[in-house]
Amino acid sequence: MLRSIPEAARAVVPPVSREDGAGPAAVLAISRQDETRMTGWGLTKARSMGRVAEVVERAGGSPAKVFRAAELPLRLVDHPERLILLRDQLRLIACAAREIGDPALGARLSVEAGILGLGALADHVLGADRLDVAIARANSMMGTLLQSSTRIELWAEDGIAHWTYGVTDRSDEGRQFNECLALGYMLDLLRRFIGPRFTPLRAAVAGPPLPGRTAVEDVLRTDLGRSARALVSFPEAHLLAENPAPRPQRVEPTGREAIPDDLVGLVEHLILLELLAGRPALAPVARRLGMSARTLQRRLVLRGITFEQVARSVLRAEAESLLRQRRVSIAAVALDLGYSEPAHFTRAFRGWTGLSPRAWQRRSA
Repeated sequence: MLRSIPEAARAVVPPVSREDGAGPAAVLAISRQDETRMTGWGLTKARSMGRVAEVVERAGGSPAKVFRAAELPLRLVDHPERLILLRDQLRLIACAAREIGDPALGARLSVEAGILGLGALADHVLGADRLDVAIARANSMMGTLLQSSTRIELWAEDGIAHWTYGVTDRSDEGRQFNECLALGYMLDLLRRFIGPRFTPLRAAVAGPPLPGRTAVEDVLRTDLGRSARALVSFPEAHLLAENPAPRPQRVEPTGREAIPDDLVGLVEHLILLELLAGRPALAPVARRLGMSARTLQRRLVLRGITFEQVARSVLRAEAESLLRQRRVSIAAVALDLGYSEPAHFTRAFRGWTGLSPRAWQRRSA
């Protein structure tokens, strides 16, 4: 017998009633972010790929070369909350794996970081008192707290629970690396509730035969098969496993922490990403999205805004955020925002707010 809940029911699973005799997973959670609703581009927080630069360097590779090949700024490693395109994450892990010759890199990154490396999502998930609730939270909050364009489901059949993962982003490069990355996080969560020696009944990735499968299995500590989607299967009764160390409950995300599902919000975050490499400009943002600068500008204008207006809003918000850190100098803020001279930043900031950065800082104290 197959059991799941309707797609619309994406909230945390309530405690399962034991009176109807249906078993511990009579109600299971499903989350389906099949495409970012407005943009069609998947986004993920940089922290989702773990400490990739550190692992590459430890293996004798060049992080700078890897990030350059993936067309991402190396400074991203110091900003784990920045959002990047999911396809950029897939490409970065593939480039890193080629650089150091490690087919198990995707799995290694998530196993080393563990579920705790996922920041806000980890706080939310590990606040659950039971495994079924933890998985439900992971499923329902994935698209808000960590990664969009992700299809992640939990369902049960004949006493076996199946937790599946896949991305709906159109990029194919690095997809299996990403699945192994996800399996590492999923297995770490399961082992925190079930026990550190837990081995699933079955684990699998999608697609063709996995290169370096034995190495990946050694890292994940489980055999790997092939399936239509990446999955972990285990006895349904384990869903009642209690959390041995629950964390404080996290509130719902607000503001910039939430992953956007509109084009303007997407462009805002790509501008923040471009800031790590210098002043943001229309052409590189458009190129990252696979379109011409004219096309991106036209799509923004249809939404009542220009790229320049979006960039100005992002720069102002970022400047004000940095200026609230009292120990940061005006020159450092200017440099972080891509200005070659502090005077240029001061002139721009005065145009945004009517105040100099120093005067604004004093007023906001």
